[in-house]
Amino acid sequence: MIWTVLQVALGGAIGASGRFMTGAAAARLFGTGFPVGTLAVNVVGSFLMGLAFVFLLDRESGVSPYFPFVMTGVLGGFTTFSAFSLDVWVLFERGKIISGSLYLGGSVGLSILALIAGIALAKGLVG
Repeated sequence: MIWTVLQVALGGAIGASGRFMTGAAAARLFGTGFPVGTLAVNVVGSFLMGLAFVFLLDRESGVSPYFPFVMTGVLGGFTTFSAFSLDVWVLFERGKIISGSLYLGGSVGLSILALIAGIALAKGLVG
């Protein structure tokens, strides 16, 4: 278990660093008027998550030993949106259209509401 946690931690450091560098490069290239960097990591991360999901499935054991490092670590550190995208796809592929739709709408809608609530609470505490 500790080895898996270390894999995830190392992968997360790599992914988060990549996200930071992508955001910084996008800000220099395109300015800060639109979140190009965030959009880029979400789209690229989701694409890479799709590729990795297929390539890291072992036909016999089910999952490659590199799965935690790549999927949770690197890609999770790069963008959690990729994991969210995969979860939605899995639900839809399993025919759970209502569950997938609720998860999709709930994740986006509730996350935005939670962000607004956090901002309101913090502003209330700070004054």
